[in-house]
Amino acid sequence: MSLDFQKVLQKAEEYKPQISKFLRDMIAIPSESCDEEKVVQRIAQEMETVGFDKVEIDPMGNVLGYIGNGSRLIAMDAHIDTVGVGNPENWDFDPYEGYEDDEIIGGRGASDQEGGMASMVYAGKIIKDLGLEDDYTLLVTGTVQEEDCDGLCWQYLVKEGKIKPDFVVSTEPTSCRIARGQRGRMEIRVDVSGISCHGSAPERGENAIFKMAPILNELQELHENLASDDFLGKGSLTVSEIFYTSPSRCAVADGCSISIDRRLTAGEDKDYALNQIRNLPSAKKFNARVSMYDYDRPSYTNLVYPTDCYFPAWVLEEDHVACKTLVETYKGLFQEDPVVDKWTFSTNGVSIMGLFDIPCIGFGPGHEDQAHAPNEKTWKSELVKAAAMYALIPKMYLKSL
Repeated sequence: MSLDFQKVLQKAEEYKPQISKFLRDMIAIPSESCDEEKVVQRIAQEMETVGFDKVEIDPMGNVLGYIGNGSRLIAMDAHIDTVGVGNPENWDFDPYEGYEDDEIIGGRGASDQEGGMASMVYAGKIIKDLGLEDDYTLLVTGTVQEEDCDGLCWQYLVKEGKIKPDFVVSTEPTSCRIARGQRGRMEIRVDVSGISCHGSAPERGENAIFKMAPILNELQELHENLASDDFLGKGSLTVSEIFYTSPSRCAVADGCSISIDRRLTAGEDKDYALNQIRNLPSAKKFNARVSMYDYDRPSYTNLVYPTDCYFPAWVLEEDHVACKTLVETYKGLFQEDPVVDKWTFSTNGVSIMGLFDIPCIGFGPGHEDQAHAPNEKTWKSELVKAAAMYALIPKMYLKSL
């Protein structure tokens, strides 16, 4: 089977104006987690316009576009929710009106992660235009609530939708490199209790804030000594929030709680990470309660799908057929070897591969350092490269079997 790589690249370049306009349209629709309905409808409209064989919106609100009806199911995923804009004064342009020149598109979601969706949809058009269908079914997913709870959407797709692809391409931004893993994460809460009394005689009570102080110092020391992995790097933790309860500003605090953002490297899981904190000397001394947060916020369809805030690390081996497929597709298109690396941040891969062991591999337009930042932008050349890659990956996968 021979493939005309140049013809695919030419088609992708030809569709650059349409890809750009579609991305601008998505950026213009505010779509923070749990408020994605309007951008989902816009994506479904574009999928239908370019010729997807089937387009549906599931009960959670994810948009699913299908091309072909072959025996091999290959999925490509973009989360289409965004974070907020933060302080508007940090932006040089309106984050929803966006910005465009010959090379760049700016706006909230440009890199993280609506650019990936724009490239995927036009990859579908390229497949149709060039007759690249084969014995595969391509499923393009525009998933919700990732910024709130990464992977929740894929928990729903796998458990309730019974979707289990041969592999999934995550289109999170990689600067058009290949990403084959990421550290995991979890959201942990630590609570200590005290006894309140009048602040004029604090010796009558037990100050919960003072109890938390040595725990904080031990957590800082624990961070410095967490395990490391040659590929994923070191585990980490940081205290992200602190809360207290007290009858008044003239009283001893009777409760103190903290939130911990814990990043998990290879070989670390939720029980390991929780027990590390439970076994800290001060946590034991003050009977600290160490627990995981959970997530039960309704989607925009009002569906509640509760889960623990535990998002496992995952790594796809370099010699896996999915990784090899992306490497060979890249080499065929661009006549050079790709960089194969990892993400620093977290993706829906925490469920796809971390929980369900479905092979996951990443390739996306845009850059990680644009995620959640003011003046977020992406590059039109990368949108084109990604569209060409996505159009050829299914056919190249069949070729490798």
